[in-house]
Amino acid sequence: MSLIKLNNRAVKDVTEFGSISSLGSLTHISTATASSSASIEFTSGIDSTYKEYVFYFHSIHPQNDNVPFTFNGSIDGGSTYAVTKTTTLFRVYHYENDSGAGLGYRPTQDLAQSTGFQDLVDNVGNDADTSCSGCLRIFNPSSTTFVKHFLSETIVPYQDELAWHGFVGGYFNDGANDINAIKFQFTSGNIDSGEILLFGVN
Repeated sequence: MSLIKLNNRAVKDVTEFGSISSLGSLTHISTATASSSASIEFTSGIDSTYKEYVFYFHSIHPQNDNVPFTFNGSIDGGSTYAVTKTTTLFRVYHYENDSGAGLGYRPTQDLAQSTGFQDLVDNVGNDADTSCSGCLRIFNPSSTTFVKHFLSETIVPYQDELAWHGFVGGYFNDGANDINAIKFQFTSGNIDSGEILLFGVN
């Protein structure tokens, strides 16, 4: 891997860069738009073409009030979503009225060798102006040697009272099979609106 070399001594005076290795680029694969949809599924486009896939979800609005937005993976093209996973989740928050703020681990929202759906963000409200947004990254999903890691970052106006910034990390604990489909859904009710875009990372 080549290193960035500044041709000028002071960063503030930089006018050009020396050689730099490619940092990768995003290739759009597909976009799914919700309209009173029970879930959003990506059952194609996740294969060995790329070593990393990124899902960007924009303004995901629920039918029901205060429901978590979740995801799960599949090894059979979306016939079932029940891959064993171990995860961790923490969040930072700040109240609109400035009455409090903090950072903390969420032990009720992590999974330990569970096949259930993983929360990405908690308690998304269904007020007309409320939604959640964020991204989910999955690394080397087609490996038949290693477990498949994932990371997520989300933001939501939690219960219409505070900014809730969530972080999820974990892995699909299956080294033998590829993850070839991903499903997003709320814990109850439909996805009223919003879109999710899938990209491959070159």
